[in-house]
Amino acid sequence: MQLSKKVSLLFLMLMSFMLLLPLASVFAKTEVYHVPVEKEVEKGLYAFLQRAFEEAEESGAKAIVLDIHTPGGFVNAAGDIAKLMDETPVRTIAFINKDAHSAGAFIALHADEIYMVPNGTIGAAAVIDSNGNMAGQKANSAWLAQMQAAAETSNRNPKYALAMADISYALPEFRAAEGNLLTLTANEALKVGYSEGTVSSFQELLEKTDLDGAEIVNVNESLAEQIARFITNPIIVPILLSIASLGLVIELYSPGFGVAGTMSIISIILFFFGHLVAGFAGYESIILLIVGIILIVAEFFLPGGISGIIGFGAIVLSLLLAGANVTNMAYSILTALLVAVIGMVIIMKFFGKKMTMLNKMVLKDATDTESGYVSNKNRLELLGKEAITSTPLRPAGAIMLDGERIDVVSEGGYIDARKTVIIIKVEGPRIVVREVL
Repeated sequence: MQLSKKVSLLFLMLMSFMLLLPLASVFAKTEVYHVPVEKEVEKGLYAFLQRAFEEAEESGAKAIVLDIHTPGGFVNAAGDIAKLMDETPVRTIAFINKDAHSAGAFIALHADEIYMVPNGTIGAAAVIDSNGNMAGQKANSAWLAQMQAAAETSNRNPKYALAMADISYALPEFRAAEGNLLTLTANEALKVGYSEGTVSSFQELLEKTDLDGAEIVNVNESLAEQIARFITNPIIVPILLSIASLGLVIELYSPGFGVAGTMSIISIILFFFGHLVAGFAGYESIILLIVGIILIVAEFFLPGGISGIIGFGAIVLSLLLAGANVTNMAYSILTALLVAVIGMVIIMKFFGKKMTMLNKMVLKDATDTESGYVSNKNRLELLGKEAITSTPLRPAGAIMLDGERIDVVSEGGYIDARKTVIIIKVEGPRIVVREVL
C-alpha cells in the first residue's frame, strides 16, 4: 500500500513538471539586441560593438541586429569588427538602413543575414589611402582577399564583392564597367544574393526574420563612448598630440604658466581618457606616462641628461601602448614632434624668444665690460703723452710719467734709459711707446 502511494505521488510530480514545460517556454524571455553602426568605422566603434556583443551573449540573446548606415572607414577596425561577428555564437543580422559602403559593406558581408531598406545601397569598397587615392598594390591585394573570403563564408558569389573593391572587375550591367566600383541597390542586391530581403522598417525586419514579439534591447553609445570614438579617430589623435607638444613648447618660452600649458595638459588628458574608455589603453600606459613626467622634471635638478632621455622614452612608450595601432601611433607621435620643432624654430627665429622656464637653472651673469667687470684698467687717457724711460726697453721696460712708474713695451727695438718716448697705443694692460728723436 505504501509503495503504491509513492508511485502515484512520483507520477503526479512528473506530470506536473511536463505540464509546466510549455508554460516555461511561453514565459521565457526572447531578446533581440538592436545595435547602431553609424558614422565612420574606426577603433572606437569596435570598442562599442565589443561591449554590445558581450552583453548580448551574456543575456542569451536570440539575435543581434546591426543597424548599418556608414560611408566606410578604416580597414583594420573593420577587420576587428568582422572577427567579433565571426566569433559570436549569437545570430547576426545586418540591417542596411540606407548605406553600407566600403568598410560598412565588408562588415555586412560577415553577418549571417543581410536585409536592406528599399533605397539602401551596398558596395564602393575600395581601399583609399590618406591622400584620397587608391591604395598600393600590397594593401589592395590583402583587402581583395578579405572581401572574397567574406562573400564565400556567407555563401555569396565573390565576384560582386571583388567588383565592389577593385575597378578592374567589370560588371557593366550594374553600372560598373571597367574603371568603376560596384555599388548595388536593394533590388540588385536581392537579385544577386547579397541580400535576404528588402524591408521598409525595423519592425518589418523582425517579422521577416521570425523575431516579432521579442523584447528589443536598444544598445546606444554612452557619452563617454561617443567622446572616445571621436578622440580615437586616427585623424584626431595626431591633432591632439600636436596641440599637446606645441603647447608645451610655447609654455617653455613664456613666463609663468598660461593658456598654452593648460591646452597641452587638457590634450593629454583627453587622449588617455578616450583610449581608456575605448579599451585600448591600460593602467600600465598611465603609470609609464607619470614615471616619464617625473624623470623629466628630475632632469632639471640632476646633471648628465640621462634622466630626461629615459623620461622622454617612457612617455613615447606610454603613447604607443595606449594607441589602437602601434604604426598609426608612431606616425602621430612623429607628426607631433615635427609640429613642436617647427613651433620652436618660429618662436626663436621670428619672435626672438628664449626659454624662460630654464632661467633659474642657467647662469646668465657675464663678466664683461658692459656689466662692470674689467680685468685691467684701459688707460686711454695716456695716448699721445710723452715720458722719460726709467729703464732700458728691451723691448719691455718702464717709463716715468708725472711721477708715476708705468710698465711699457717699445714699438721696435732697444731704447736706452733716460730717453724721451711718446705713448702711441694702449691695449688694456699693454702700453706701446716710440722714441722721440
